[in-house]
Amino acid sequence: MIKNLSDVITLSAEKFGDKTALIYNQQSFTYREINRLANRLASALKKKSIGPGDKVTLYGENSWQWLVSYYGILKTGAVVNPVNVMLTPNEVEFVVQDCDAKVIIASQSKGTPLVGIQQKTGVESLILYGEDIPEGAESYDHFLEQGRDDFTSFEVNTNSLSTICYTSGTTGNPKGAMLSHRSVISNFLMTAQMHGRSEKDTVVSALPCPHVYGNIVFNSTFYKGGTLVMHSLFNVEEVFTSINQYQATMFEGVPTMYLYMLDHPSLSSVDFSHMRICTVGGQTMPTSKMEAVEEAIACPLIELWGMTEIGGLGATFAHDGEYKHGSIGVALPYTGAKIVDVDNAEVEVARGDVGELMISGPLVMQGYYGNPQATQEAITADGWLHTGDLAKMDKDNCIFVVDRKKDLIITAGFNIYPAELERVIANHPDVAMVAVGPIADEAKGELAKAYIVAKQNTPPDIDQIIAYCREHLAAYKVPRDIQFVDDLPKTSSGKVMRRKLHTLDK
Repeated sequence: MIKNLSDVITLSAEKFGDKTALIYNQQSFTYREINRLANRLASALKKKSIGPGDKVTLYGENSWQWLVSYYGILKTGAVVNPVNVMLTPNEVEFVVQDCDAKVIIASQSKGTPLVGIQQKTGVESLILYGEDIPEGAESYDHFLEQGRDDFTSFEVNTNSLSTICYTSGTTGNPKGAMLSHRSVISNFLMTAQMHGRSEKDTVVSALPCPHVYGNIVFNSTFYKGGTLVMHSLFNVEEVFTSINQYQATMFEGVPTMYLYMLDHPSLSSVDFSHMRICTVGGQTMPTSKMEAVEEAIACPLIELWGMTEIGGLGATFAHDGEYKHGSIGVALPYTGAKIVDVDNAEVEVARGDVGELMISGPLVMQGYYGNPQATQEAITADGWLHTGDLAKMDKDNCIFVVDRKKDLIITAGFNIYPAELERVIANHPDVAMVAVGPIADEAKGELAKAYIVAKQNTPPDIDQIIAYCREHLAAYKVPRDIQFVDDLPKTSSGKVMRRKLHTLDK
């Protein structure tokens, strides 16, 4: 039975031994090797008196060192604080201080500002992997040499804290979602079951490990004894090469990754014959684009939904059941889901009506670290989590996300959902990607503006796009401004950042 999250790699090392667990930069690691390295890191941390309840910040791009550190930290009973690589030094300093981190483990590329952060905070040790380690930091390789190959993981209570994962902080400072071992374990166990994972799977992914989607991918893959082909960053050519070379059975990504793949000239030369399923999450994806992906890869593309505050997925479809494009699926087993009135969470709306999606069950976080007020605002007294997503539910309990509550555009009193406009515009044959955001208007308050990346860099006529929108949208929803751009601002996981669209304005 898994009690400590690190048991994933410990038990799989016993069961799968010399089977390949990870391929990174053409370098392969067996389950036994990953576990041995994690043991060395855990025992070296213990020499620094790191143990149950201590916080260790993990800050770096995808790498074998990141995964080894993740499991090694957990083996000691300490709490992992995985940090988004796109955070600025000031944001990282806030996170480190807020969660009371004792140790930072990071990539060398983040080293210089971290030395300064260590000097200004209560961080006792800074350990960096890579070349040219700056003065004041320890070498990761040297640190591993101080450890032992064998280590007995600390036996935790499953309700104890495993992870403090910080939200993006779009409305102020980031907030640290506290996730128990039980929460994350429950999540990847149910996800593995829903998606039919097994030791026969070879999963290609460029999702960031600190992101909950990336976390569920590697934990569920390792738990089932599959092979993870991990990329540090998403690059279409490199992903295609991995799919061909390793006969991938799964690819997992966000919508923009699939859109880049669809628009790439090498798509037709990729061998997708071993693909079993692919998953997509992070943002809604137009149905027409999902169908185009399925036609190209000749396997189901299953949508999923999750968030930091539940440690991974909250809804998806079973790999061997019926699924509906445009829906994020049904709630995971043992997980409650309901749609409530946006102004009164005690009132559920009728089937098919739009309201706020709320989630309950073992996946829900314990709260925000050191922030009881934010916790009280996010979780009701009876354990229901406000997701901030506007959604509707059909008669089959399938959930359809309409948009983020905070992204709603109000034009002269009318509600405009950017995701709805994006789905329509994305269906235009000359559009590769699109994002919609608000622009100020003196008379109507806000208007919708569309930022479009054209296919093969050949922008269509703006009037054509406007005419297309008028055919498919109510008059008040038609974008009042359209701008063609080379690319869209994205997070480290590849999600479009609507809040940054205004930086593209000309």
